[in-house]
Amino acid sequence: MWRKLRYSTRGPQPDRAAPFLPHGAVVARRSGNGLEMSGRLGGPRDRKAQRTRPASAAPQPEMPEEPTQALRFGKARIARSTAVREDYVELIADLHACSGEARVTDVAKRLGVTHPTALKNIARLKREGLVTARPYRGLFLTDAGHELAARVHARHRLVVDFLLAVGVPAEAAESDAEGMEHHVSELTLKAFARFVTDHESATAQSKAEANSPLRNPRPIRRRTSSHM
Repeated sequence: MWRKLRYSTRGPQPDRAAPFLPHGAVVARRSGNGLEMSGRLGGPRDRKAQRTRPASAAPQPEMPEEPTQALRFGKARIARSTAVREDYVELIADLHACSGEARVTDVAKRLGVTHPTALKNIARLKREGLVTARPYRGLFLTDAGHELAARVHARHRLVVDFLLAVGVPAEAAESDAEGMEHHVSELTLKAFARFVTDHESATAQSKAEANSPLRNPRPIRRRTSSHM
């Protein structure tokens, strides 16, 4: 059974109020000279085509200007190239702070890379003047290496504090910060710092109000007079 179709110049439109017509019923459409016979309802294919409505066109995304997009991708490539260097320098500083030494074997294990890969990257750090190696004493940071490690460590802690402030679990915050810290700009870091400061101030104020005696007054005990 099929519904009667109301025809117009824009094509067939279903009339919900009209009764159903059987397969093969003759339908008509309106034209300038009146009603014009348009033939019979077709088979399953025609019925499916009549039922299908054209989907609304999705809005096309707007592309940024070519120089702007090229600058964005350029920053991402630079961040990827410096991420390895910063990870090695930060890890060597952490190993010295915790155990007093940093060996190539420990660096490779903690970064999850092979020993040859660690040697190749450490050789690059030596050429850049960030790391020195002493026989039987492991790896040491130069003054430039210590400065870079301090900046990387402070940035890492800021990203972790921001993720914790927005509700990310501690383990996920530490893991995600390892990748995020290399790609955030100085403007983003300043925004993170403002958010963390405001969040800490609001948290401290909430705790102070919760512990305030005015908010939670002690119950007054009434003295009972003793009769002789």
